[in-house]
Amino acid sequence: MAKPPPVPAPMEALLAAELPEGDGWQFEPKWDGFRCLARRDGDEVTLTSKSGKPLGRYFPDVVEMLGRLEDKQFLLDGEIIIPVGDALSFDALQLRLHPAESRVRKLAAEHPAELMLFDALELGGKNLTAEPLASRREALEAFFARNEVAGLHLSPVTHDRDTAVQWLHRSGGALDGVIAKRTGLEYRSGERAMIKVKHQRTADCVVGGFRYAEKKKEVGSLLLGLYDDRGLLNHVGFTSAIPAKERPALTKKLEALIEPPGFTGSAPGGPSRWNSQRSMVWEPLEPVLVVEVRYDQMTSGRFRHGTGFVRWRPDKDPEQCTYDQLAPELRPSQLEELFGP
Repeated sequence: MAKPPPVPAPMEALLAAELPEGDGWQFEPKWDGFRCLARRDGDEVTLTSKSGKPLGRYFPDVVEMLGRLEDKQFLLDGEIIIPVGDALSFDALQLRLHPAESRVRKLAAEHPAELMLFDALELGGKNLTAEPLASRREALEAFFARNEVAGLHLSPVTHDRDTAVQWLHRSGGALDGVIAKRTGLEYRSGERAMIKVKHQRTADCVVGGFRYAEKKKEVGSLLLGLYDDRGLLNHVGFTSAIPAKERPALTKKLEALIEPPGFTGSAPGGPSRWNSQRSMVWEPLEPVLVVEVRYDQMTSGRFRHGTGFVRWRPDKDPEQCTYDQLAPELRPSQLEELFGP
């Protein structure tokens, strides 16, 4: 049997200030999970993360579920989710990224993972990426009708903006916002060809260093970095909003990763102009940790103020933490220019 082609990079989204208006848009909930491309080729099932890393060993329950489907050959785009009670738990997803198979199996038994589908790239050996979203959605709905099993879901869609606005107002918990897609657009692998609207601005950053707290040998703040077009990691700000109970263990974890230079582009400077007492000393880290932070404004390539800690992102490749995710929010008048009428 011929080896299946490599899994393409998933289509990504641009941040917008509000949902687009007019005809030709499909709106979907943005689920709070791990983005995943799921491929089945006969008896072989693979799960691939947004960064191109294999996820199957961490979600054997999803692999087993896909292996029971009637369809034997497909490549689907979706989100791995773990319901805990009435909400989706991102923490439960993070706990799955454990090196011990026994631990993963135990967690899977306690809180099984599920897969929320929202696009089809291949079905029955036919490549669908060149077809418009409307056709791919029709094919995905037919696929789901043939393969309804526990743990597999079809994400709802609407073409009514008012309904999508209601989803957005209810976001938080299970929903992380709303995604808007052009119904006539092909699947643009690796491109930011969708629109994402969230209630808050967040960014995924590399932890390039840290500072100790004053008068205490414990982490006080994480120094945040983003990669530029030259592949250099630039210091863009900090977050000190780390839960107190997590600081001792986090300090040990960070100290084990101390390795110069930390930042390869612009690096943290000395005392702040607003607080001349702040220590100039910082510890460089191997750029392997990714953290999602909440911010208000970006000025001259830096977060204007300290950021809020949202969560760790072990599912995100550090090299994906680039400036393009911080592009100015698109206004409705700009959407037509990018995606057509």
